Order: sequence, then C-alpha cells, then structure tokens
Amino acid sequence: VFVGFFILATAGGVRALNLYSQQRALALAFPDVQRLEKETHILSADQVAEIQRLSRSRVESRLVTLHRAWREEELLGTANIDVHRVRTHDEALMVVLGPTGRVLRVQVLSFAEPLEYMPSARWYELFVGKGKEDSLRVGHDIDAVSGATLTTRATADAVRRTLAFHR
Repeated sequence: VFVGFFILATAGGVRALNLYSQQRALALAFPDVQRLEKETHILSADQVAEIQRLSRSRVESRLVTLHRAWREEELLGTANIDVHRVRTHDEALMVVLGPTGRVLRVQVLSFAEPLEYMPSARWYELFVGKGKEDSLRVGHDIDAVSGATLTTRATADAVRRTLAFHR
C-alpha cells in the first residue's frame, strides 16, 4: 500500500508532515462506504462543559464536524477530525468510532512537531477497541512513549474528546 506524504521544508527546517488529506483518510477508514454524511454541530456552553468533564481535556472549539459512513441503512462508523496543539505546533488526528462507540482507528493526518516526538503507527493501534468506560490514561491503560510524552497525552485527550462527543 502506497502511503503518500510530503514534508514542507523551510529555512528553519522541517515544518509539517502531512500524511493524508481528510478525503483520503475517510476513504481508508471506510472502504465499503456507500454514503458519507457530514454533520456539523455548534456546542452549547453546557455541552462544552460536559465534554470537558467526560474527556478530562479542554475543548478548543465549539464547532464539531462528524462524518458518518453508511452502507445502505447500516452505520459503519463515525469519524472526527481533531486538530490540537501538541507542544508548540498542531497535530490533526482522525478518530473513527464503530457503530457501538468503540474506537476502530486513530490516524495521524498531519504532524507539525519534530518527527522524533511522533509515536509509531503501532502505538496508535493501542486505542482500537477502547470505549467510553476506558480511562485512556497514558502510563496506565495506554503505554507511555519515551520522548513523545506530550504527543501521547494530546492523542489520548483527542480520543477521549471524540468518545465524549459520541455520548
């Protein structure tokens, strides 16, 4: 399988690793999709407070866009693109939940921090099968990654936020 990516270089060095466009990532997550529905929600202050409570993380934007994938009348899953700050730069993750609200996939779409701060693809697979009852705490039920502490915490926060949006 070819994985397309490019690195934007500047005078200061590597600026961003862009692995997938949103469209390509959704196609990889839902290869059997017949219909993809985009739902945009503007969260109320009460909803933001509840999501922050459930996810134990800060909600950066009240605007949430979910992508629901369907095959005929069967819901295949829901994807959320979560863009957040890791250390000093942004990361974009796609978190895909199955119809029962369990994580099917966590995919890095772009990563602007130095590459040594990015965990391996295998680490992201630790989230597969996790659900709302899992604490998703790095160093406890999700392995820590030496040298990538902030990235692993930001990822766990993003997955918990997506699970909270789903609730």
